[in-house]
Amino acid sequence: MITIPLSGRIQNSAYNSTPGVILIKEKNRLQWVITEQPEKEALNNLTEKLQIPKIVARILFNRGINSYEEAKYFFRADWENLYDPYLMKDMDLAVNRVIDALNKKERIFVYGDYDVDGITAVSMLFLFLKNLGNDVHFYIPDRLREGYGLSRSGVKQAASIEAKLLISVDCGITGVEEVALASELGIDVIISDHHEPGKFLPKAVAILDPKRKECSYPFKELAGVGVAFKLVQAISDKLGLPEDTFKEYIDLVALGSAADIVPLIDENRLLVKKGLEKINRNNRLGIQALIESAGMTNRTIGTGQIVFILAPRINAVGRLGNAERAVRLLTTDSEQRAKNIASILEAENRTRKYIDEETYKEALELIENEYDLHSDRAVVLSKEGWHPGVIGIVASRIVEQIYRPTVMISVKEGLGKGSARSIAGFDIYSALKQCEDCLLGFGGHKYAAGLTIRSDKVDTFREKFKAVANETLQGEDLVQKLWVDSEIALPEITDKVIRLLNEFAPFGPQNMRPVFLTQNLQVVGSSRLVGKNHLKFKVRQGGEVYDAIGFDLGELQYRLNPGEANLDMVYVIEENHYNGQTKLQLRVKDLR
Repeated sequence: MITIPLSGRIQNSAYNSTPGVILIKEKNRLQWVITEQPEKEALNNLTEKLQIPKIVARILFNRGINSYEEAKYFFRADWENLYDPYLMKDMDLAVNRVIDALNKKERIFVYGDYDVDGITAVSMLFLFLKNLGNDVHFYIPDRLREGYGLSRSGVKQAASIEAKLLISVDCGITGVEEVALASELGIDVIISDHHEPGKFLPKAVAILDPKRKECSYPFKELAGVGVAFKLVQAISDKLGLPEDTFKEYIDLVALGSAADIVPLIDENRLLVKKGLEKINRNNRLGIQALIESAGMTNRTIGTGQIVFILAPRINAVGRLGNAERAVRLLTTDSEQRAKNIASILEAENRTRKYIDEETYKEALELIENEYDLHSDRAVVLSKEGWHPGVIGIVASRIVEQIYRPTVMISVKEGLGKGSARSIAGFDIYSALKQCEDCLLGFGGHKYAAGLTIRSDKVDTFREKFKAVANETLQGEDLVQKLWVDSEIALPEITDKVIRLLNEFAPFGPQNMRPVFLTQNLQVVGSSRLVGKNHLKFKVRQGGEVYDAIGFDLGELQYRLNPGEANLDMVYVIEENHYNGQTKLQLRVKDLR
């Protein structure tokens, strides 16, 4: 591993010289780190066996792919590589109970979370059971009134319609009291979740969660919709249904998994790859209506389009209102209804963006006035009246800006609801666990979590959480790393390299788009600012000229000196689709 000194991305000439410390008016500085290169013999061996350029072999090594067999598994992503769903603990119990409900014509109640992962899981299970001829109902809790997870009101709703089986998706693993209530009301519960279990497990008929200590399922990082998909797969197998039956829902699995930012490795990569293929075949009315309303018609949909364009629109209805509308969008067989609901999501997303921006400005002001980022290694912000539906998004933006673990708490009538987001090397779920005496409840995973707290406990929690961060994080942990796969010269970017790089998709956590460093580039002509502070220019090396664009990097324009071959640049290679034409461009991550 080669570490290159800090690269300053600053908006203010008053640059702070203390390592790892930034001013609120500055963007976080990035430290370029070139991934350790494989041994020459091993690299040559993989290059020869796969008949690929060395630069591509290096990227495979960076992803832990060291052999022909591993590369074959990675690139082909065949259906046959799906794991046996019955390797998941309690799967046999869950399948038998569902089939029993089907045989007895019992009413089934599908209960899910209000984010994209939960919404897609509910939609999939609802459609699957409905298509088997069952009387099935779905329920998404109200974010503001009920909060995250199984709720007593949701369980009572199931009882009011005389449901005999409740299946939770993307939630339920900590719902000990709610499952007990369901049992009292004569309702069996199957939990399908992917979050960390609490100290005690609910007394459900079956608990499907790869993160259970007792579960030997070989892949632990499925999204909530991924776990629910394994249940659908297992039921299909048990009933002897055609394989196409469970594959029908793979687009929903891809949508929910990509939106939940799960690691795109192993089984997740297979599920998302197959799901994106289906999405791009244009055959689910709700998804296509969403794509059209977002102005993405005739564009290839990848994980980036899901995360930044489609998912926020689905999330918006759950953040600001009733998320059941999103389920209706994804399950409708009416083209007109799909378009109507998609237009509602579009409007609510615009409202959500406005609320986001106002909350973000208020959060930055609080940090400016209340925190010293020279010494504070975590941030806990709270305010009366913040919309609980947007604080998670804003917390993520704050982390991006200041690179500190951040908790944002919305307070109303003495109760605080919070969202926590983390940085590399800081397990925020574990940190909250160390502060649980201050909290009414919490849940989540390593990089994102939610919590509830009494307003009079916020100050105590803030100091305790900051103390945990100060003890855990060192100064160097607070400098964001920009990981570089390899150095490359522009003439090395051949058609074959581009074709092979595209095969690495879908991109996401632990399989990000390959990042390259090229040194001593020449800037061709004048640079210009476009859109909202985006930097656009051309670079040349060895006779090759490429367009480059740096989104939100306008403050670095002063570093571009036309004619001089003195520019070092870290970037990814992308295809830019514009006006019916496709052209390669280098998307800049940093430069100096």
